[in-house]
Amino acid sequence: MRHYEIVFIVHPDQSEQVPAMVERYKSLIATGNGTVHRLEDWGRRQLTYPIQKIHKAHYVLMNVEIGQETLDELEHAFKFNDAVLRHLTIKMDHAVTEPSPMMKEEKSKSLTGGAQAQEGQAAA
Repeated sequence: MRHYEIVFIVHPDQSEQVPAMVERYKSLIATGNGTVHRLEDWGRRQLTYPIQKIHKAHYVLMNVEIGQETLDELEHAFKFNDAVLRHLTIKMDHAVTEPSPMMKEEKSKSLTGGAQAQEGQAAA
């Protein structure tokens, strides 16, 4: 089995259904004897360019270890799900489990934002 990094972008009107989609894809991976090493929900983000006249979308990142047959099933599921605007699959050399740079940046922003809020409350 090989390691893959998969990013898919979901239509913003379908954001409430993202957890159900992720569970469906995780069960598809599990039935193919694969494992999910990392799963990150990046939430709604601005697109670099409009896709189908849409400027924002919901991003999800998965690092998985699956066989070729399961990968084909997963990509087939992406293609025939109208809510998935785009998907990208990259073959990796090894399993990646640490947080992505995107999540590290958000975590550092939330930590510094929380510290600034506490300083503001202490000054008041």
